[in-house]
Amino acid sequence: MKFGGTSVGDASAIQKVVDIVRGASRGSDLAVVVSAMSGVTNQLIDAATQAQAGNRQSVEMILEQLRKRHDAVVSALIRSVPARAQVNRHMEQIFREGERLCQGTALLRELTLRARDSISSLGERLSAPLIAAALMECGVASEAIEATELIQTDSCHGCADPHMDVTGERCEARLRPLLQQGVVPVVTGFIGATSEGVLTTLGRGGSDYSATILGAALDADEVTIWTDVDGLMTADPRLVPDASTIAEISYCEAEEMARLGAKVLHPKTLRPVTQGGIPLWIRNTFAPELAGTKITPAGPPKALPRTTAGTNSPAWYSEAQQPRVDAD
Repeated sequence: MKFGGTSVGDASAIQKVVDIVRGASRGSDLAVVVSAMSGVTNQLIDAATQAQAGNRQSVEMILEQLRKRHDAVVSALIRSVPARAQVNRHMEQIFREGERLCQGTALLRELTLRARDSISSLGERLSAPLIAAALMECGVASEAIEATELIQTDSCHGCADPHMDVTGERCEARLRPLLQQGVVPVVTGFIGATSEGVLTTLGRGGSDYSATILGAALDADEVTIWTDVDGLMTADPRLVPDASTIAEISYCEAEEMARLGAKVLHPKTLRPVTQGGIPLWIRNTFAPELAGTKITPAGPPKALPRTTAGTNSPAWYSEAQQPRVDAD
């Protein structure tokens, strides 16, 4: 399961993520991939750009805003004093790393692609331990893992691609034992590392790609991308009021939609799951009772109506497992 930026955007949203993961983990081995909190990557890139221009005060302001935002979420979700202190220590280390990276950029007045990747990756590295701690707080055994341990990539900073053979070996060695013990790994989306251990990013929106890379590496039964829309739509609902959710669609059709600008999917998302024929779901974190869109090798045998809860649902889904969602 992958949860996007809006799905982990604040304490309330993260609690919904915890509810979904807790329900799903009762009947399935489950790995989770998380994005940075919504807007954080943009702020980090802004900090990097300000550092390049020598605007140290602006950098300090941005990092302090991010520190306060993450601290507030930790305080709201983590009641255990030792667990809260541990998460805060870990996040402070990441913020200090960000400060050093920005100071080096400001000193040289140069923002290299490698430095940009390192700075823009900080959001996911803050998000994963926070969400793992929130799961632990609610009784779900969990461990935060940085994808630099798992996903080996080429050295194309900003748009790296995985070396799947090595990635598969690493996932089996690192993640499989956790899954067998009933532990939910919470992995940083968006990032990987070269064979020399240099951090890379998969491109903006690359957490979707991370999820399917890991799903393929683990030969998962299915991958679910949790976002803030009900699934792939027949048209942009902002332009076409009666647009509806597509119940099932083929890999080829979904990939074409992504290439033509559908924002729900990163264009590379389907590549890793295609060979194994792994189904990919697009679902709404804020309306988990809806089945969303299922993306399969061949698509539906015939046109399907818009789905409802419990119809054409993922393998782990049952109504009893799902948190109740109050009407707005």
